[in-house]
Amino acid sequence: MLELFLFSMLVGLLAGLLAGLFGLGGGVLIVPALYWLFTLQKFPQELLMIMAVATSLATIIFTSTSSIVAHHKLGAIQWGVVLRLTPGILFGTSVGAIVADFIEAEILRDVFVIYLLFVGFRMVLPKKNSREIKKAGQWLDYLMGNAIGFLSSILGIGGGTLTVPYLLARQLRMKNAVAVSSACGFPIAVSGAVMYASLGYGQEALPEWSLGYVYLPALAGIVICSMVTAPIGARLANKVPAQQLKRYFSIVLFLIAAKMIAG
Repeated sequence: MLELFLFSMLVGLLAGLLAGLFGLGGGVLIVPALYWLFTLQKFPQELLMIMAVATSLATIIFTSTSSIVAHHKLGAIQWGVVLRLTPGILFGTSVGAIVADFIEAEILRDVFVIYLLFVGFRMVLPKKNSREIKKAGQWLDYLMGNAIGFLSSILGIGGGTLTVPYLLARQLRMKNAVAVSSACGFPIAVSGAVMYASLGYGQEALPEWSLGYVYLPALAGIVICSMVTAPIGARLANKVPAQQLKRYFSIVLFLIAAKMIAG
């Protein structure tokens, strides 16, 4: 357990740094890293991916809280939009966790690989302007909240790669879209983590120090370190050539995806 905790601290350092640099949630790195760490610890094969996803969501509870405080102080969060998205997010996240618990571990892994490829290509391809969504009311926010929550719960992410493009299409400014997305990460993380903890309760094959599918030593190691390095990454983002770094990081994502496919 101690060895895994120490490695989780290293994962947290990297995840926080990348989150600050690129504005990505740590899940894109945390999930595959935990998948390999759990494999090395010889956790049951059928639990590797779902425990990685569940633990990743639990870490977002803490990282999103610090992000919400920062954005709120800047007055960037439009709380009305957050409140309209949240009911759908809560429902979609709960359903996503239930679906993830039923599907085979290999399928869950393949879904995450597709997401890695999506993020990798999105980082290197030229950005297109979001199409304006003209007549959209609360019903669309609810439906999109369901979709964002569902996919985030299955992937173990905070949903920023899904939420921000939608909010930009709703004509929010970038700083407000990012702030609202950060706030929406909290209900995604809480709902997802609680569902995964509940669904895994009583599973005999779970390793010691598990809270359902959430592995507590990994959660602690990642949270401790990611909250330290995220502000450092944010400061570095203003000093380093971001586009070049994104290209390098996209290559890392493609390699991770290839490694997960190859097993």
